[in-house]
Amino acid sequence: MKQTISTPQAPAAIGPYSQAIRVGNLIYSSGQIPINPATGVFVEGGIKEQTRQSLSNIKAILEEAGISMRNVIKTTVFLADMNDFGDMNAVYAEFFSEPYPARSAVAVNSLPKGALIEIEVVATIE
Repeated sequence: MKQTISTPQAPAAIGPYSQAIRVGNLIYSSGQIPINPATGVFVEGGIKEQTRQSLSNIKAILEEAGISMRNVIKTTVFLADMNDFGDMNAVYAEFFSEPYPARSAVAVNSLPKGALIEIEVVATIE
């Protein structure tokens, strides 16, 4: 059975999708772009600020599900420019500790609303 996970502490879905879905012991988040849920607009700054906001949005969704970033087992990072990888990685390291989740990072042609980054995760409920 699918269960929707939703919190006002992360941006509301802007289309026909959920912030996250729980199926069994797994939570699948939708991609999070750097929208500040309090203002509904992008955070100011570059890739570091956008990465921090995207991960903060994910953290809020996971907390709504009663878990934390330590429960993340897989991430997918979409970058508008692979030259931003180093700065993204530095901020990413602030949110995760060993054992780190598996990760894919790919460059894409463009992201919603002109974002520099979008991140999605799969987490487990232990």
